[in-house]
Amino acid sequence: MSEYRHHVDIMNIEQSMSRKGTNWDNSPPERFFRSLKHEQLIYEKFRTKEQAKLSIIDYQVFYSGKRTRSKLGFQSS
Repeated sequence: MSEYRHHVDIMNIEQSMSRKGTNWDNSPPERFFRSLKHEQLIYEKFRTKEQAKLSIIDYQVFYSGKRTRSKLGFQSS
């Protein structure tokens, strides 16, 4: 068993796997991290890991609740 699978099992995470050549599983996280990089992190310089962590947490809250979405007619959820 690989080290990765071992950690997945320890954390009781269900690994999602799609068919070969299908990337739907990665699409939401890839979109989130792209937005995080282009909408938040390029504008900030962090002096500590704690500052970076708090900035990312703030963005997660914004992204999941306050950010407008085209599917919702550019309204927040």
